[in-house]
Amino acid sequence: MNTLTRRTLVAAGALAAALAAAPAFAQAPSGKLVLYTSQPEKDASMTTEAFKKAYPGVEVEIFRSGTTEVMGKLAAEFTAGDPRPDVLFIADAASMEILKKDGRLLPYPEAKVDGFDKETYDADKTYFGSKLITTGIAYNTGAAEKPTSWKDLTKPSYKGQISMPSPLYSGAAAIMLSTMVEHPDLGWSFYEGLKANEAVAVRGNGAVLKSVASGEKAYGVLVDFMALNAKAKGSPVDFVFPAEGVPAVTEPVAILKTTKNEAAAKAFVDFILSDDGQKLAASMGYVPAKAGVAKPDWLPEGTEIKLMATNIAKVVESTEADKKRFAEMFGN
Repeated sequence: MNTLTRRTLVAAGALAAALAAAPAFAQAPSGKLVLYTSQPEKDASMTTEAFKKAYPGVEVEIFRSGTTEVMGKLAAEFTAGDPRPDVLFIADAASMEILKKDGRLLPYPEAKVDGFDKETYDADKTYFGSKLITTGIAYNTGAAEKPTSWKDLTKPSYKGQISMPSPLYSGAAAIMLSTMVEHPDLGWSFYEGLKANEAVAVRGNGAVLKSVASGEKAYGVLVDFMALNAKAKGSPVDFVFPAEGVPAVTEPVAILKTTKNEAAAKAFVDFILSDDGQKLAASMGYVPAKAGVAKPDWLPEGTEIKLMATNIAKVVESTEADKKRFAEMFGN
């Protein structure tokens, strides 16, 4: 056997060994993927249909409900020693952080996060935000002043004119509360200013929008898409992203360590983070977490969104104490 033939055989053997050692998910994923999600029913259907189109070899089994019920079902399955989902796709990072702390999530260091703000995904890459549902300031177009800053809401001229969602009922408002009180320029003094200005805490964002649109209150702390969708439909409201930045709920996706189909689970995460997955989020009416991919129809062209830094681990630790202090201040 000559030297060239020997080298050819050695190279062929090395290639065969590498292929044999390659993980299964290097090939097109297949089999069943179990997804637990808190997405609205229409969004969940659109997501699974688009994913199956991209990965036709994967069958998706879905359980859909609110985040609280999804987490409750999952906790019961953990207790029974039989967690069923491969992938979770739920409303907020705080729930994901609890699962991470308990060692329930599978890190995915190869996930493609180029173009994503670091505030939208876990530094250890166990969960990844898919969209930005931010909270800013809505105002009635007949209001005497147009706010530009969170601190504007504490001005004496705004007294008696402010509505906001209560963190005791709204998950997004609870994350906002624990984010804002850690902000060096805001803190609890901001909420003390709201209290002094007789701000009213209501049960949810819908109630805030109604009060601002009707003129009952001139200003409201509100999620972006509700205000700007209402504006697009002719309601007398407008919206600002305050100068200090905005807190955001990111609807993260994560893989459980107990997944029975790692290849399909990683493919699902890949799809959500891909340009196609992010364009899908925009088509549903959300701001994609990936910059520059697409935008929902309601978002004005050229809008820049500055995200507030949120220490989710700190939020998880402090949220109950923060909500208790809020309740003592605002009485609900």
